[in-house]
Amino acid sequence: METLHEECGVFGILEPYQADTAASTYFGLYALQHRGQESCGIAVCDSGVMTQYREEGLVSEVFTPDILHALGKGQMAVGHVRYSTTGGQNRNNIQPLVIRHIKGNLALVHNGNLTNASELRSSFELSGAIFHGTSDTEAIAYEIVRHRLQCGSTEEAVEHAMYYLDGAYSCIVMTAQKLIAFRDPNGFRPLCIGKKQNGAYVIASESCALDAAGANFLRDVQAGEIVVINEKGLSSIQTHCQKKIPSICIFEYIYFARPDSIIGGISVHHARICAGKLLAQKNTVKADVVIGVPDSGLDAALGFSQESGIPYGIGFIKNKYIGRSFIQPEQSQRENAVRIKLNVIRETVAGKRVIMIDDSIVRGTTSAKIVQLLRDAGATEVHVRISSPPFLHGCYFGTDIDSEENLIANQYQSVTEIADYIGADSLDYLPVSELGTLIGQKNGFCQGCFTGNYPVDVSKAGKKNKFDKKLNET
Repeated sequence: METLHEECGVFGILEPYQADTAASTYFGLYALQHRGQESCGIAVCDSGVMTQYREEGLVSEVFTPDILHALGKGQMAVGHVRYSTTGGQNRNNIQPLVIRHIKGNLALVHNGNLTNASELRSSFELSGAIFHGTSDTEAIAYEIVRHRLQCGSTEEAVEHAMYYLDGAYSCIVMTAQKLIAFRDPNGFRPLCIGKKQNGAYVIASESCALDAAGANFLRDVQAGEIVVINEKGLSSIQTHCQKKIPSICIFEYIYFARPDSIIGGISVHHARICAGKLLAQKNTVKADVVIGVPDSGLDAALGFSQESGIPYGIGFIKNKYIGRSFIQPEQSQRENAVRIKLNVIRETVAGKRVIMIDDSIVRGTTSAKIVQLLRDAGATEVHVRISSPPFLHGCYFGTDIDSEENLIANQYQSVTEIADYIGADSLDYLPVSELGTLIGQKNGFCQGCFTGNYPVDVSKAGKKNKFDKKLNET
């Protein structure tokens, strides 16, 4: 892994009457595409009958007009875009997961990563359960069904199931008559509620998806909250609220979320502008232009320029049409991947001292290629500034960082050595102490990947591919 990968995006809608909920879900998932590009799926419920379609690929590739038409109309729908965290690229891991059991059907979509997935899976398997995929989402579904057999409602089953789920989960469950959204007590991953003028309720990972579906933002789902939406309206179960310190992933603001989203009342765009300004306040080099690496580096670059007075320039054009179909079967093609994805605007950088803003450095190989692109375009100096601290530790809550030995910050003793490796004239990171400044609070967020201090126990979390190992790897 040379760059960070997103986790997943979830979307759900309940209309007051039969409507084209599949189309609304399509628009919502399209807005969440940045959160996962491996696969996507939609399940529609029409008077209790669920129809679904799931496939590998981008939303625009998978859901053709014919597929959307085949899904039909209904009162409810849920959708998902996926990048695998626990469980690899296995077709059985594509969501929504539709579970059919004696008390009825349910469809589940999940963003996050359970830290006790192995423990849950083992307990179910020992009692005779059969798993079709390798993701932790299936364990969540089984846990809900287990309690549903004893409870009077699905929301009550979710309430009981949450006592057994550890780690990060922002989920939506669709039953025959209702949508149930719930978020882990730490609130690691975002989840919000919107409402359309016709009375339809929408649940989504980010507020940008509410906008795409024509819904107005109402509020975030609270950490630990269970939100129940049916034909009577919205109700809330807060049994698990305020049980733990809120721990929204700080990297949602730095990289994952779209800049036009609002998370926890904080503008993602504003947080990135703030990161750039903080970097500029500790800048010690002279330069002629500030540029950002698309997409999440652009806002930080603008903030750096505003604070430093150094002119802002558009340094790169990003090819937005590569998608998952862009493959590099030969080594020479893999080496050219960055050149095809990013192209330098020579007029911006030629003969100039450049400050290049990016959101992170993982292994450093991609950063080195980007720096070389600027030098090939005639930049006389390239000073790299990163709008996050160095990655030193793995993430166990839905971000694909779990191999500490491969992180460049653990391979070199100093920032100067990392700068030399990526070919930069200088390098600097956002200090850990400034992370809270981005969102205007001193705590209430997770920064474990930078500090190693996690809000919950991660000793049982294991690796991303723990359920995909070959016999000789066990």
